[in-house]
Amino acid sequence: MKGAWFYLLYPFSLVYGLVVYIRNFLFDYQIIKSSEFNIPIICVGNITAGGTGKTPHIEYLIRLLKYEFNVACLSRGYKRNTRKYILADQSSTAEEIGDEARQIKKKFPDIHVAVDRNRVNGITRLMQDVKDLDVILLDDAFQHRYVKAGLSILLIDYNRPLDKDHLLPAGLLREQPFEKKRANIILVTKCPERLKPIDRRLVVKNLTLFPFQHLYFTHLKDELPRPVFKSTEKVLTRDEIKNMKPHILMIAGIANPRSLKKFVRNYSTHITDIVYPDHYSFTNKDIDNIISTFNSMEGNEKIIFTTEKDTTRLEKFTDIDIKIKDRMYFIPVTINFLNEDTDNFNQHILSYVRDNKRNSILYKKKD
Repeated sequence: MKGAWFYLLYPFSLVYGLVVYIRNFLFDYQIIKSSEFNIPIICVGNITAGGTGKTPHIEYLIRLLKYEFNVACLSRGYKRNTRKYILADQSSTAEEIGDEARQIKKKFPDIHVAVDRNRVNGITRLMQDVKDLDVILLDDAFQHRYVKAGLSILLIDYNRPLDKDHLLPAGLLREQPFEKKRANIILVTKCPERLKPIDRRLVVKNLTLFPFQHLYFTHLKDELPRPVFKSTEKVLTRDEIKNMKPHILMIAGIANPRSLKKFVRNYSTHITDIVYPDHYSFTNKDIDNIISTFNSMEGNEKIIFTTEKDTTRLEKFTDIDIKIKDRMYFIPVTINFLNEDTDNFNQHILSYVRDNKRNSILYKKKD
């Protein structure tokens, strides 16, 4: 049942939808031009605003490609304090390049990570700055149509079907569901680990994809918690945590904290959570509140759990008491493909990059 806020906001959604439709029409008919580049570009994005598990899927692509190709990842750098193009290094902070870019650079120091609000300029600068670059991953760029990607991957949350949602601000859709036609690959994310065949068929039926589009289903999987700070290198096993029977303080500043809550419940039912807006910039006052809440919790064994993305915004608070630091952990998240589709997806991505890299025979024929 829709609440009063929906009906209040729905007229604004109609206006927003008209603007988005006109914009896409102008791009579709090349009244506004898109730029193409002589390098493989893979766009990863969504139609739903936030919460589709985009970063773990970007990381999956990096792991798949980095051993064979010279990889770069370009994002907008959402909520950063800077505006210009930046080619990140290990000292770049979340404030300078954004939390997602910081997470990727910290995790994969051997790839190139850049941020630029203007993706055309960002790609141009990357190709100038990085010699022998083989492929660029465009993070969160499905709506950034000024760049024509060679391969477009659209993520859709299994728990939030496009046909059940509405355009912003009444819903979470950035554009109309039929714009999924622009994607070459569609990934239905956050699926149950054991997705029933009948549920899979319903998703396929409701999506009504074109023959050229490829559909895959993925599941989010949590890994062993890791320390937020280097003050402790101890990696706790699942059994160690469960045997502690801890009281857990969950800190989340992400678009959809439900997945984190689900993972935390695997360790304890005694959970206190503090939830902030997505990409939230923590302050000293927030840290004081976190510490105060942690100290007031019952039980002898207490742990703080957060996300890897939140860690990039918490790591600057180095003066936190060592006893608290040693109890702060984040839960890394990876993805698994369902229905034994891992090899098919991997081959699809690898073949595209191999066939289109600048020194390939096929690409030279295109020129």
